[in-house]
Amino acid sequence: MVLTKEETLERAYTLVTGERNRTYGPPRKNLEVTAQIWSAQLAHVLLRPLRPDEVAQLMVGLKLARLVESPDHADTWVDVAGYAAIGAEVATVKEEES
Repeated sequence: MVLTKEETLERAYTLVTGERNRTYGPPRKNLEVTAQIWSAQLAHVLLRPLRPDEVAQLMVGLKLARLVESPDHADTWVDVAGYAAIGAEVATVKEEES
């Protein structure tokens, strides 16, 4: 599949504001829950609990690792853009504003 940068960003926008948002709930809430679960699982090695924006960063890292093996997998590039977008929002917008 060939994707332009515009198509990649449009697909990421559609995913993070559309069906996935409806299926999994608001990204901030989902990242908070994930941070709680991962923090509990990793409590023995963490100095402090994870923040939601760090979960988004870790998910970008996971997607980058997948791209090492499959750099032409267009959906993974879309996912990187999507996690970057929700990570930026969670890190920069106060919860009551989102």
